[in-house]
Amino acid sequence: MEITLYQVDAFSDKAFGGNPAAVCILKNWLSDELMQNIAEELNLSETAFCVYENNQYNLRWFTPVSEVRMCGHATLATGHIIISDLDHSIKTISFHTASGELVVEKLEENYYKLSLPADEVMAVFYEDGLNKLNIDYESVFEGKDDYLMILKDEEEVIKTKPDFKAIGKLDKRGVIITAKGNEADFVSRCFYPAYGIDEDPVTGSAHTLLTPYWSRRLSKNNLFARQLSKRGGEMTCQLKGEIVNISAHARTIIKGSLYL
Repeated sequence: MEITLYQVDAFSDKAFGGNPAAVCILKNWLSDELMQNIAEELNLSETAFCVYENNQYNLRWFTPVSEVRMCGHATLATGHIIISDLDHSIKTISFHTASGELVVEKLEENYYKLSLPADEVMAVFYEDGLNKLNIDYESVFEGKDDYLMILKDEEEVIKTKPDFKAIGKLDKRGVIITAKGNEADFVSRCFYPAYGIDEDPVTGSAHTLLTPYWSRRLSKNNLFARQLSKRGGEMTCQLKGEIVNISAHARTIIKGSLYL
């Protein structure tokens, strides 16, 4: 069996920036075990598998160790591949996923708007091991998937060296650290060791929690964000009711084949 494989750098207009995602466009679903093996073999933070059936695009995502509930950058990458490489007549795609309908809309060449459901920001009133992560935070919140830790400033975000082993034992997917940016409205870093990703380069799903928090704190609905990983990425985030719109670049880096 031969499967066409793409690798896309999402949330960056430059090669080797942003977050790389693998995209497999399938005629029919593979077994869960095979999709997990492919994701482990490719060893990127996410591999997306997409099947068009029942008049809709269906999308799932796997890290090297498990399937996830939602992934922003691999959704953006999949939308980019379909629009730019497979069907130039399409400008907007709605993906059916475990997290509901996720939409990718082409705005310009290699520039898209990704629409995701906003996460609910809830205060945390207990420590439960959060003070043992080697992260000097001022306050902490939580969403459906992650803990959100507010740091003093951008410099603290940059210099933080968290305890990945301790983070991997938490009852959430992982930890987001964030602060008001020096040039961006806010900056962040994301850590997901339990999913085989000590630090994720750029995390779309994290911004469904970051955007509501910073929108309320800064009293503005349109925000410019930077994720300060080694690869780095940037995006414009808009809170619109219960939706977070993320506008960002994506570019194809690799096109090839998997032989199974």
